[in-house]
Amino acid sequence: MTDAILVLNGGSSSLKFAVFQQQDELHLLVRGSVSSIGHHPRLHVAPSELSREIDRSLGDEPIGIAKAFEAIVSYLEDHALLRRIGTVGHRIVHGGQELTQATLLDERTLDALHRLEPLAPIHQAINLEIVQLAGRLLPEAKQVGCFDTAFHTARPELARLYGLPREMSEQGIVSYGFHGLSYRHIAAKLRERYGDAAGGRTIAAHLGSGSLCAMKAGVSLATTMGFSTLDGLVMSTRCGAIDPGVILHLLQERKLSADRVTELLYEQSGLLGVSGISGDMQALLGSKDPAAARAVALFVYRAGREIGSLAAALGGLDTLVFTAGIGENAWQIRQEICEAAAWLGVVVDHGLNRSGEALVSARESSVDVLVIPADEERAVATQLLDFDTV
Repeated sequence: MTDAILVLNGGSSSLKFAVFQQQDELHLLVRGSVSSIGHHPRLHVAPSELSREIDRSLGDEPIGIAKAFEAIVSYLEDHALLRRIGTVGHRIVHGGQELTQATLLDERTLDALHRLEPLAPIHQAINLEIVQLAGRLLPEAKQVGCFDTAFHTARPELARLYGLPREMSEQGIVSYGFHGLSYRHIAAKLRERYGDAAGGRTIAAHLGSGSLCAMKAGVSLATTMGFSTLDGLVMSTRCGAIDPGVILHLLQERKLSADRVTELLYEQSGLLGVSGISGDMQALLGSKDPAAARAVALFVYRAGREIGSLAAALGGLDTLVFTAGIGENAWQIRQEICEAAAWLGVVVDHGLNRSGEALVSARESSVDVLVIPADEERAVATQLLDFDTV
């Protein structure tokens, strides 16, 4: 019986998975991850009707994505889930301009996705390696890709264009936007809460190695990430928006190679680079080092400034949503960002915010402030449920 959907969501340091049973509505059977792949890998499986909670080390040495996949497969086999899987859904960071909905991952599609690797050098290759691994393990299952960039294709043309020669835009040098599966899930949750209005003029803050997205009635209008995942907010190890002249300076005056500049901007900047301590927000919040406070202050400042920009694109603000690692778990950052957005009518209830309630805005706030857990896996599975009906 192949009544289950396996969702695989790979990143640079983790591989998340979830198995859903296909019914009229999706029923979660199990969810877990292999984390800290490049350091001290661990397998964690959340408690469910099929399994107790598991949290165990996979050794003291770094592992690759293939070994992480093997650990997940072993768990699925041990719990008789592998033979039930008829469809495997993959979160894929970049779908380019053509792939804007769930798509069967055949040879032609995979070739197109491989050509997009330079636009998402950290994630795309990992995503496609996972597709290859899953295809070998489950050759009879459908392999379907869902794309982070797809959610943002609804944006108006002006939100996608750069001030570059027209032929470059026509060749694909445009703003794509990312974290679209997370925003798709947020939009669905807002529709559950508010109906078709989906929170009206909404800014969703996917904070960590993250971005912001301006949505109206659950549809993307603008977002802080653009052509690559370097743009926008200060992130864990990525720089965020930067004057292109800095890149030219590094290449021409400092004589850094393109590979060295890539490493610098993706892996050695952001919270890690500014603080010189860590790219982990909780570590910085717990530090008394002034450099840690400086990095946190920059993170908040840039988020507040981008919220202002997105509010201008929306023509106001009705709802502010926090999600993902920092957005869900760092109440101090939520508080400081809300204070930076006070001019928009945002007022946070400190008690509700500290306790991590779903609604953390004060009664006098003219903007609803929500905390909604990220669930990219469910967003993928939902698309696959629709995919199976066509």
